[in-house]
Amino acid sequence: MTEKTSNTRRSFIKSASVAAAGFMIVPRYVLGGKGYIAPSDRLTIASVGVGGKGEHDIAAFHSSGKAEIAFLCDVDDQRAANTVKKFPKAKYYKDWRQMFEKEGKHFDAVSVSTPDHNHAIITLAAMQLGKHVYVQKPLTHDIYEARMLTDAAKRYKVVTQMGNQGASSDGVRQLMEWYDNGVIGDVHTVYCWTDRPVWPQGIPWSANKAEVPKTLDWDLWLGTAPYKDYVDKLVPFNWRGWWDYGTGALGDMGCHLLEAPFSVLGLQYAKDVQASVGSVYVDEFKRGYFPESCPPSSHITLTFPKTSKTQKDVVVHWMDGGIQPERPEELGPNEIFGDGGNGMLFIGTKGKMIASTYCTNPQLLPTSRTNQVQVKQTLPRVKGGMNGHYAQWIEASLAGHGKMPVSSPFEKAGPLTEALLMANLAIRGYDLRTPKSDGKGFNYPGRSVKLLWDNNNMRITNLDEVNQFVKREYRQGWSLKA
Repeated sequence: MTEKTSNTRRSFIKSASVAAAGFMIVPRYVLGGKGYIAPSDRLTIASVGVGGKGEHDIAAFHSSGKAEIAFLCDVDDQRAANTVKKFPKAKYYKDWRQMFEKEGKHFDAVSVSTPDHNHAIITLAAMQLGKHVYVQKPLTHDIYEARMLTDAAKRYKVVTQMGNQGASSDGVRQLMEWYDNGVIGDVHTVYCWTDRPVWPQGIPWSANKAEVPKTLDWDLWLGTAPYKDYVDKLVPFNWRGWWDYGTGALGDMGCHLLEAPFSVLGLQYAKDVQASVGSVYVDEFKRGYFPESCPPSSHITLTFPKTSKTQKDVVVHWMDGGIQPERPEELGPNEIFGDGGNGMLFIGTKGKMIASTYCTNPQLLPTSRTNQVQVKQTLPRVKGGMNGHYAQWIEASLAGHGKMPVSSPFEKAGPLTEALLMANLAIRGYDLRTPKSDGKGFNYPGRSVKLLWDNNNMRITNLDEVNQFVKREYRQGWSLKA
């Protein structure tokens, strides 16, 4: 072979190799067509509880374009029907334990949207499999469970998010910037209120047994809760008003409304709590006392130790059942307080600020100050605001633990949930001190007591009877294993 021929051959091979390399290195969107997302850039999700709120959650994950809804689980086939129809390729289970055991290698993350009493057991099992988790609010039913999940999130190093989407809103970041710039001085008092419940509370448990719907696995629905015969109208929504399953108005709206005080003021764990509650009359003369059911209304006062962002302890008032604080004198007589039925009020040494549910429509008082006061935007906003809460978790899960921030990780959601569950302890302590009857057909209202909290040991120190509600006993066959 001549030198010229050899050089020509080498040049050809080199050129061909470069051309081949150029052919092989093609952007993935070209191979897959417009809008293509590689499987490695999708989060494969298994969802537990896929009707109602779960259906909404799954739709939000799917709309991100980066989630594959691969597995569905629900104890009620009828409740799950819409979601199953929308995702025909997703494999369907009734028992989440079977789904985890058989499919655990085939999904990356778990979404939990069941009644409150089963949140913790499903979530902890998912984290122990190394799965990222998105859990509807409240994070748990009991304080002990919340502490367990907070610690587990650190131990298993997975990406966590609670479903209080207001944590991703622009509004809470605006309140933080106002406060951090000293616009209202040092906050010492906060009010949060809601018009919930919009389901029955303060009523007796039904004595009328009903036939379990054929589509519902009642035993699986009960899960960790004590066994009771099925009663009509409890499922799928009215369970919220019963202590065995729900956490009342606080559990439904507390994570939305108390999130802002936690973020703005850096609150952690409360040190004491007290309550007063409303009651109902079962007839013209007799006041009802139904300890299995949450009360129709309540006013809770929580005291939080001072933080790096406050000069002294902060008192947070929670009001539900339509109770609201006195309107601030700086608010015009025809201006809406919060959003009418729900809201929050921060009282500082130099001013006040308010917002609505999910921390929307933040305003300084008087409201004319809102546009007059200009502070520099220092906090990054979540893309899509509160609607981006789901996509934020997906992006962070794809990136891996510790790579991207989320708005409501268990590190924050755990203490927040504990605060509202402490408020429920005060309600139940109030009930324990209620003289049930004077023997003449009248049940007197309860007696308020300030409960003192030992945070390290998770105990009320001055009314031991209440500690039974810090960590409930699971039904036989169910356990929360660390």
